[in-house]
Amino acid sequence: MKLQRHGAIACLALTAVLGLSACGSDNNEPTGTSASGSAAAVDCGKGTLNAQGSSAQKNAMAEWIKAYQQKCAGTTINYEPTGSGAGIQAFIAGTADFAGSDSALKPEEQPQADAKCAGGQALNLPMVIGPVAVVYNVSGVDNLQLKPATLAKIFAGKVTKWDDAAIKADNPDAKLPATAIQAVHRSDESGTTDNFTKYLSKTAEADWTLGNAKAWKAPGGVGAAKSDGVASKVKGTDGTISYVEWSYAENAGLKKAKVQNGAGEWAELTAESAGKTIAGAKIEGQGDDLKMSIDYNTKQAGAYPIVLATYEIVCSKGLAADKLPLVKGLLTHAASAEGQADLVELGYAPLPDSVRTKVEAAVKNLS
Repeated sequence: MKLQRHGAIACLALTAVLGLSACGSDNNEPTGTSASGSAAAVDCGKGTLNAQGSSAQKNAMAEWIKAYQQKCAGTTINYEPTGSGAGIQAFIAGTADFAGSDSALKPEEQPQADAKCAGGQALNLPMVIGPVAVVYNVSGVDNLQLKPATLAKIFAGKVTKWDDAAIKADNPDAKLPATAIQAVHRSDESGTTDNFTKYLSKTAEADWTLGNAKAWKAPGGVGAAKSDGVASKVKGTDGTISYVEWSYAENAGLKKAKVQNGAGEWAELTAESAGKTIAGAKIEGQGDDLKMSIDYNTKQAGAYPIVLATYEIVCSKGLAADKLPLVKGLLTHAASAEGQADLVELGYAPLPDSVRTKVEAAVKNLS
């Protein structure tokens, strides 16, 4: 599998973040354990579950569904990577049993989502951390490194040529062409866009004045649908730069820029460097609502600062009787140490164990 080339680094990060001893284990056996030290147990439901949303978590969800269905015969689980915005709207409309989203529910979305949860509320449950890679395709240019302000200028349309002085200042030894920059963004509403623009607004507010949102607001640039579309556009077009989840960057074999963190270091994206930023994230939700706040200006040594928490939006109460066992069973597996360990080779960073156990408890409370 292509992604196994960074498995050693990922395994180091998994050991550090989750406290597991997964390195060197047979990939055909469960690598994670429950809090009691045994393989995670899953309660099996019957029937069909329909969910949709975040394309960033598509590969994670596919892995979880595969594992769950192998343990639980007679289940059909469909997850459509329609994008975070579409997933939340489907949940609100009642056509999705739960939604995947790279952003927690907005204040204006929360009451609409709560209305679908008889006697309960819609919860934001972080399930996996997706580092966001800054990817580029510029002939003759390798080892690109960019400050937040430079990124902001590029995506705001203020820097339009690859040999611009701002890019040269970040890369004094590089031979940069006069090629026009094509900044690629998501054309659909995306939690990845929301997180990337939040990163720009928090780290380069003087150069990025457009705030953050699921819909791309900056003028110019080139739109591409879904994470697959962004990766394909960059891979096939010289002069491009974009933002996409690490797993898609790896699958497409794209070049990834180093990004300057709050400590002034040029940070390379690895599971270990992303894990250092994750470890500093705070939970700002109440009770079983586990909305997270990430410090994009982290000064932690070696930390890669652009990471997103991808959530499952699910009812705390009010799930249909035939859906409840399926939702709880699948999400219990996803939140288990085993479920998290299975994702490391796919280009995701695992939840810190302090967060993972809270998610596990919240899923247990679903009714």
